[in-house]
Amino acid sequence: MEGSFELHLQRRGLFSSDVTAYDTGRPGYPEPVYELLREVCGLGTGTAVLEIGPGTGQATGRLLDLGASVTGVELSAEFAALLEAKYADRSFTVEVGPFEDVALGAASFDLIVAATSFHWVPTEAGLRRCADILRPGGWLALWWTYFGDPDRPDPFRDALTPIFEELAPSLVDVFPGAAFMAGAHPYVLDANARVTEIDATGHFGPVRCETIPWTGRHTAAELRAMFGTFSPCLALPWSQRAMVLDAIEQLATGTFGGVVERPYLTLMYLAQRR
Repeated sequence: MEGSFELHLQRRGLFSSDVTAYDTGRPGYPEPVYELLREVCGLGTGTAVLEIGPGTGQATGRLLDLGASVTGVELSAEFAALLEAKYADRSFTVEVGPFEDVALGAASFDLIVAATSFHWVPTEAGLRRCADILRPGGWLALWWTYFGDPDRPDPFRDALTPIFEELAPSLVDVFPGAAFMAGAHPYVLDANARVTEIDATGHFGPVRCETIPWTGRHTAAELRAMFGTFSPCLALPWSQRAMVLDAIEQLATGTFGGVVERPYLTLMYLAQRR
């Protein structure tokens, strides 16, 4: 267990190895995410938001557009520099370091959000910290995009599986969308576990769970960039990773005409600070 967690911590530091690919390849989030933040969590003009792991701003820009004042806590100095440049004229600041270590004032935020990032934070300590820095009545909003949907066909995933089997067998059971094929219950979709973790703190009211199905549309170059940012792919030796990414781009171009549509799910967990 300890070794597994150490590997987890090592992999969370891999993402900044290619800032451009992350910024180009990672998709944003569907608009219903922000509708829920407005309607349930009170997001609006002047809302003090803490964003855990903003990456290169896949959610940040939309939060700012809706009037929030955003403080990001970003592990990667490279990502933080990009964010500072991108949002230099906006109500945005960024702190560099792990969320569990960065100094933050108690009861200083109205809303804490983590967009496909909270699994990189030690869960129990991270949730306690969220409770500490939220104002009473403030909201915690954790969400993840799962790059697949068991109820909809995914021809690209099906075509990609034999490529992984040939070039990188270690990816077959871990690349996004594969867990359903392997019969696993993905972390992202394990609502009972996520709710239990939040409830166990004793600091939040009932957890509201929302599932948002949507369709991702990517060019061949965007797909190459996106897969190049997934931690199992980043963990491959460089030469093997390059072969995999070449094959992904060729598949998208040759078989799918240069634009690939894939079924996605975004799962949200919303809870109010008591």
